[in-house]
Order: sequence, then C-alpha cells, then structure tokens
Amino acid sequence: MSVLDDRTCNRATLARQLLLGRVELGVEDAVRQVLALQAQEPASPYLGLWARVAGFDPADLDAAFAAGQVVKATLARITLHAVHAADHRTFHLAMQPTLRAANLDDRRFTSTGLTAADADGVVDDLLGWLHEPRSNAEAEAWLAERGYDDPMLWSSLRRYAPVRHAPTGSPWAFDRRPVHVAAGFAPPAPDDVAAADEALGVLVERYLTAFGPASVADMAQFLLVPRRRLTVVVEGLGDRLVRHEGSDGRVLHDVPGAPLPDGDVPAPARLLPMWDSILFAYHARSRVVDDDVRPWVIRRNGDTLPTVLVDGRIVGVWRPAPDGDGVEVTTFRPVADDAWVGLAEEAASLLEFLGDRDPNLYGRYRRWWGRMPDDVERAVLPGA
Repeated sequence: MSVLDDRTCNRATLARQLLLGRVELGVEDAVRQVLALQAQEPASPYLGLWARVAGFDPADLDAAFAAGQVVKATLARITLHAVHAADHRTFHLAMQPTLRAANLDDRRFTSTGLTAADADGVVDDLLGWLHEPRSNAEAEAWLAERGYDDPMLWSSLRRYAPVRHAPTGSPWAFDRRPVHVAAGFAPPAPDDVAAADEALGVLVERYLTAFGPASVADMAQFLLVPRRRLTVVVEGLGDRLVRHEGSDGRVLHDVPGAPLPDGDVPAPARLLPMWDSILFAYHARSRVVDDDVRPWVIRRNGDTLPTVLVDGRIVGVWRPAPDGDGVEVTTFRPVADDAWVGLAEEAASLLEFLGDRDPNLYGRYRRWWGRMPDDVERAVLPGA
C-alpha cells in the first residue's frame, strides 16, 4: 500500500469535490460527481454548485428539480440531501436499515403504541396517494382518516419510505413548508438485508469517487451506517477497490484511477454553503478543518455555518453583511493578502449570483455571529 500524506488526501477531496477550480459541467453531472449536496437549507445546493461549476445558472438547478432529474430526500445521516435521480433508489436502499431504525425504533414513535408493522402496512397505499405532491397537513389528515391520528406516523414515514420533496417554486425551489411526492420506485422489503448490502456496495464506490481515499470510519461518519456493516461490505468489494495507508496508519480505500493530485497543487479560495458535505464526509475531520476551528463552524446544536475555504482548509465563516452591502468574512486564522484578493473576487461573484433571489441568505442563523471568539479577523467584502 502506498502511503498518502494529509495534504495529498486534502487535495484529493478538493479535486473530487470540484474545489480545485470551477469545472465545465452540467448540473446533473456535477451533482453526480459530488454524490450528495446537503439540502437542509434550501439555498445550500445552489451555493454548493455555484462554488464548483463554471457559469452556474441557478435556473438550471430549478429545472432539474422540477423535472425530477435531481431529487431532494432524507438520505445520508438521516438528513436532507440533493442527489442525482439515478442514484436515489440505490442510496435509499443502502440506507434503509439506518432510516428504519432511526425512525421506527425512536422512542417518540414507539411511545405512541404504533409498530413498524403499522407503518409498513400503509406504505403501498400512501405511495399511491402521493402520486401528486401533498403537504404535511394533508398527509396527517389522510392517515387520520385511516385510524392513525398520531402525527409521528407521518413524521416517520416521510423519512424512511421512498418519498421525496416536491419543488414548491420558492426562490430556491423548496421552502420550509415541505410537500412530498412518491419517489417512483417500490418500497424495499424490510428484511432483505442482502439487497440493502448490495446497494451499499454500490454506494461505497460512489462515495469514494466523490470523497476518497477514505477509511471505513470515514464512510460510516458520512452515511451514518454501522462500521461493522460497512467493513463486511467493503471487504466484499475485493479488488474493485485499491488501498492506501494514511499518515496515521489507517487503511484508506479508493476506487482505481481516481484523481490523487500532488499536495502542492494550489487550491483557490471559496465561500461554501451551510452544511457543505466536505465537513461531514470524514471521521477524521482534520481532512479539511482543524480541531480548534471546528467548534466555531459546527455549533453545539449542529448548526454548521457557511464557511471560508483557503488553501484547502476551513479558516472562517461568512454571511451577507447585516447592512446589505457586501459579504462579511470572519476568519480564525491569518489569511495571506493574495487569499483576501481571491475572497474578494468570490464575494463579488456571490453577490451577483444571489441577485434578488435571497439577499438575506441564512439570516435566521445570525445569532452565531455574536458568539465568535475575540481573536478573529473580520472584513466586509464589497460587490463588484
């Protein structure tokens, strides 16, 4: 096994996540390459692609969501992600044991007196009814008509059954009052472990294409799948994977022929969205963020702020300036003058990109900027 130092691993992540330079790719191909764009905040998939794709037009992602070519659903880490439609069924099937356990074994569900059999028993009829988009209130009423008047049933079903969010036409295709529609494939059999593990094997290869080289612990961190299950699946892939050794002696798995840029390859400054996947793709978070910076970026309640990437490292956070004039950048590390030039260019591009869509982007998280450490550098970068 070849030994890969930390900087080489960092550059591999940036290359595969399209962060070594914006690329000429269509929306669907770009989403497929990065595997999954965190979509808990409706704007985040758009900003994730803006940071990665040359000339990205948000209308292209609007159209892909509307056509079902890119879908938004509960997947990795039991949170909302945008994925290529061709990956959705595999992703859902691979995650099924985790999604079921997280929802049907949850005390909030079991304390209602409902059982997994109750939930499974309505899935087929529910999917038929979801041939068109339905709101949470409509779904709860539909279940109540069938004798299930506890809202926890719908809360669980919408997170483990094969459903997806339907676009609502808000500035970022979705808003905070979600509507759901059937995903277009049959629900997996709850006890078909072999099918779930076969799908997980495919997902492992897709994950490594987007985030490798990586350890089993890294995969488990991103997907929220037990390491024991992943270990068996990875071992079953055999020579479909190659293996390296990390600087700490861990085995790092990869797909053959995937990019491994030299650690000295320059990395441009970028402004990344909330919950960008590079922050959650690894158990070893040091791939992109240092331990003393991470608590200021990933807050105690899980809120993960929009981040500043310089030379492949997360060094700070950003937000639209409170007075609406520019982008406020806060850094927890000294930033070289040439990096500030790059950040200023990114800020001007971002403001143009946001336009009239959402000038108060992520405004509901503004409280965190009053809770920053004292030793920071802060600058407001103007538009063009």
